[in-house]
Amino acid sequence: MFRITPIKNGICCIDGIYAGGVKAGFKKDDYDVGFIRSDTSLDIAYLFTTNKFQAAPIKYVKLKNIKNTNFILANSKNANALTGIEGIKDIEDILEFLSTKIDVIDPIMSSTGVIGVRLNKDKIKKAIEKFDFNERSSNKFARAIMTTDSFEKEIAFEVEGEFGKFKIGGVAKGAGMINPAMATMLCFITTDANIPQNEMQDILREINEITFNAISVDGDTSTNDSVFLMTTREGDYNKEAFKEALKKVMQKLALDIVRDGEGATKAVAFVVSGAKNKNEAKMAAKALTNSLLVKTALFGEDPNWGRIASTIGASGVECDEEKLKISFENVIVYNRGKILFDEEIEKKAHEIMKRREFKIYVDLGIGDGKFTAYGCDLSYDYVKINAEYRT
Repeated sequence: MFRITPIKNGICCIDGIYAGGVKAGFKKDDYDVGFIRSDTSLDIAYLFTTNKFQAAPIKYVKLKNIKNTNFILANSKNANALTGIEGIKDIEDILEFLSTKIDVIDPIMSSTGVIGVRLNKDKIKKAIEKFDFNERSSNKFARAIMTTDSFEKEIAFEVEGEFGKFKIGGVAKGAGMINPAMATMLCFITTDANIPQNEMQDILREINEITFNAISVDGDTSTNDSVFLMTTREGDYNKEAFKEALKKVMQKLALDIVRDGEGATKAVAFVVSGAKNKNEAKMAAKALTNSLLVKTALFGEDPNWGRIASTIGASGVECDEEKLKISFENVIVYNRGKILFDEEIEKKAHEIMKRREFKIYVDLGIGDGKFTAYGCDLSYDYVKINAEYRT
């Protein structure tokens, strides 16, 4: 048995981990360049976007084959994506400058923002000169990586059991361009758990599949999606406890991203069961999170179950209208070929859709595959935010 207790300080809940942010002038009046630093070299695992046009920071990590680091430099407002070899050279130049200010071990740079623009190296170097490398502000770092986010996303836990104890904390950013494939927008997780090196990557990938890979805001996959897991190895370790704690961290951050979807007013869980297998359940659930017609129905609080059925039928999974069941929470609107959607049922379903968060259940009645995906509605504000993104 083990206990997982919420604690404060996000990624800085770990002894020897420092973080902060400064104002470099990329945003009007907020932190926009941040750092994570460790007293010791950290073992790391990471997952990156499967977008074919991966950004320069991702290419740099792969090129250097980085397995350990003690410093991550992050900036917002510029993705450093589709910038070619020059984008990688810009990173090398910036990190070389960083090394003149503090001892670093295979430093990493992570970026988010506008695609197709070279980094302003001078501003970033001036930001580095402002860093207090001994600062321990997870919140400032969380704010520094925000773009269209409306709030900071951070969490931390202490885990105790017969094996001993360890801590784990995380920060993330993301609100738009969210349909992760192997990762999310940007996420940084620190821990002192003494995880065997050969388990880190597999555990991160496993938990990512049911958290960040189960969310969608708008169906778009970024060029910069990244998840980093870093450990000091100074705590204790239990595999079951660590997986559960990592799941809590990543699920909290993933759901915060859905809740913060650009202009979103609803956060909805699509619970698909009875699919032929887990993969088909995931296909159906993700189709529902990405459907524009479903999203607009959510925004309008319209229990238009026909859009849900249509999306399932178009998703490519095995399905049969005589076996299908659709419910808004506990209100069944369609049951194995029978339409139950009368005036009273519609009113009940509409009341459920007025909530900020709720679940829609879809039972395909075919097999035992199940998967839950998380999405949000599509509002007028989403169009406005993205129409004005560069201006």
